[in-house]
Amino acid sequence: MFGWLSIITPVMQALGGTNYHFQPGKNVKYEDLESAIHWSSSGAPFENTALLHRQTGEVFLKSMHGDFDEDTPEGIEDGSIYIAAPHKNDLNLGRNLVFDFVEAVAPQHLGKVESYFRQRGAYSKFKALLEREALLEGWYKYEAEATRNALLRWASENGLHITDIPSAA
Repeated sequence: MFGWLSIITPVMQALGGTNYHFQPGKNVKYEDLESAIHWSSSGAPFENTALLHRQTGEVFLKSMHGDFDEDTPEGIEDGSIYIAAPHKNDLNLGRNLVFDFVEAVAPQHLGKVESYFRQRGAYSKFKALLEREALLEGWYKYEAEATRNALLRWASENGLHITDIPSAA
């Protein structure tokens, strides 16, 4: 699986090493929330965590491999002040989303796709199938819309005000 960690780590280093964190202002920008979920989902559940300050929208990145923010603020473990961005699996944006998409647009391939997800390399095999069937672009749109809806629902349920929301695809 292509991990966001491989993209985020060099960018963070280029921006000054491990002190980098987002500062979106008084509200959480959709783009920052989406980046936070990508960070949280770049490894196994609980391996990477993005913590959002409920009032300022500031995002702090943590990892089991070491914190990326050297100046971690006091109270970061206080759930009334900070909230952890969910892992994509918490929002049903993993394999369940794949199966929903296949059932909707290519039900004849459902058995094959289910077999992919019983072994390693499932997403690359799934995307190769979509490429052969000229469905890859449709998958990306479907996934983006599902992610947008899930993030907005999660933010609303957790009392976050999201700004700069992209329009529906």
